[in-house]
Amino acid sequence: MDARPNILFISTHDISPHLGAYSGVWPGADEASTPNLDALAERGLLFEQAFAAAPVCAPSRSAIMTGCYPTAIGTMHMRTKAVPPPEVALFPQYLRAAGYYTTNNWFTDFQVDTPPTVFDDCSPSAHWRNRPSQDTPFFAAFHGMVTHESQIYTPDEVFAAATSHVLPEQRHSPEKVTLPPYYPDTAVFRTAWARYLDLISEMDSWVGRLLRELDEDGLADDTIVVFWSDHGVGMPRAKRWAHEAGLREPLIVRWPAVIEPGRREDVVELLDLAPTLLTAAGLPVPDHMHGEPLFDSGGRQLPSKGLAFGVRDRMNEAHDRVRTVRDDRYRYIRNLHPDRSEMPHIDYPDHTSTWTELRRLAVAEGAQLARGVRPDLLSPLQRSMTAPARSAEELYDIGADPHETRNLAQDPEYAAVLGRLRNALDGWLERFDDLGALPEEELLERWLPGGIRPRTAAATVDLVDGRIVARCATDGAAIGWTADPPAVPVDAEPAPLAESIGSPLADGRRWQLYSGPMDVISTPIWFRCFRIGFEPSDDVELQPGVPVSRA
Repeated sequence: MDARPNILFISTHDISPHLGAYSGVWPGADEASTPNLDALAERGLLFEQAFAAAPVCAPSRSAIMTGCYPTAIGTMHMRTKAVPPPEVALFPQYLRAAGYYTTNNWFTDFQVDTPPTVFDDCSPSAHWRNRPSQDTPFFAAFHGMVTHESQIYTPDEVFAAATSHVLPEQRHSPEKVTLPPYYPDTAVFRTAWARYLDLISEMDSWVGRLLRELDEDGLADDTIVVFWSDHGVGMPRAKRWAHEAGLREPLIVRWPAVIEPGRREDVVELLDLAPTLLTAAGLPVPDHMHGEPLFDSGGRQLPSKGLAFGVRDRMNEAHDRVRTVRDDRYRYIRNLHPDRSEMPHIDYPDHTSTWTELRRLAVAEGAQLARGVRPDLLSPLQRSMTAPARSAEELYDIGADPHETRNLAQDPEYAAVLGRLRNALDGWLERFDDLGALPEEELLERWLPGGIRPRTAAATVDLVDGRIVARCATDGAAIGWTADPPAVPVDAEPAPLAESIGSPLADGRRWQLYSGPMDVISTPIWFRCFRIGFEPSDDVELQPGVPVSRA
């Protein structure tokens, strides 16, 4: 077996730390039934305070996969197809270049079109079991969809089928759940919350199946298992909100006989995962990454920055700009558009039952005002979500007030804390570019001059001392090669979802990552260059026994 550790990278959508293992750490965590993840946490390292870079999926995933803050590389808007600086790459590509078999099953959504040089296989059938040999180390990513917000709101029969692995004793009764105080106590919210917890139990069953497959293959002792969520629960004041419930995530890492099981209480960022896993694999961390390793290749835990930064920018058609920083106890939020509602109209979530219910209650309170009656259907905290404006600054003592019910920004007793976190956020904004400050039209013009996406230069291919050497003149480009001849693309017109989340184009060819001089082979091969955000280059063909084709 290769001495380098395998990596099993398991993620889910749209959950806060509602896992049994977080009982006593996160409010209501003990309501969830998650025996498999609880066992993983018992044998691994549980991060009590881990945070996403954004409270919505694509910007958050871009940070995790690049190790960079979204605002610094242009991936902060939900959604976009960014053109990051040339040095930025998706981190599994570094593992693939080092000999890892890299797979992704199957969801991408990294805010860029995923080049085929990143994964050996990016498909619903991608699995470590398909690697070329048992001695090949692997990075295998699995992205579970069952907890996505959309699943909360499905018809009863669809929901029952989607949660078929949830045992009767694991089911949550709407009448018995405990709602966060920012949700009105109505049947709609109780049903949604019970369903959310059931979906977590279903997801836990899926994680258990993956871990059993790892055990069956005799790989558990040689594999780092990482479990994480992209952001918080897919309900109001969590997903799409730069609040604690939107940014605080479960994070569990197990590395048998290397990392001592236990808990970490310090603040960490999910974008630290990229440099951490490269370090664990014995690879250098690229200088451009903003994240920092959380442990080294020997499992020794390394200190974190102690601060976590988060952003909320355009979400589909709703424009906003929020910046936030969290230390080990307090969260500071800066609303750059305080005259805008924190719950603007966004077509997709506005069709969900919880958003609709909040809107209904706000309208009903308007009717109360029209009759000269004091509104009483929402609490002041709940009413603040649909209010037309908000405070320019917010400060919360998370240790004492995990649901962020009391804004301390105007309290003189907390002036020193407010000043310290203001300065921390200002320092972060000075250190890293904030491309969210630019009009998006200007940003798009930078990326697409005249509305045209730049094309990557074609490869230059030479024979040097009997070996194939390929180069690309486009800064930051990766070079792919394949022995599969050009064919009619399997999916020349990608499905809307695949195109939206940037899945690799299915062109019927298997692209390898060129990582250095190659031996000449007996069949024709083709080279193509890929720069994130650019159009791929034209192919350059190399025929055996024929003079080298040049770009």
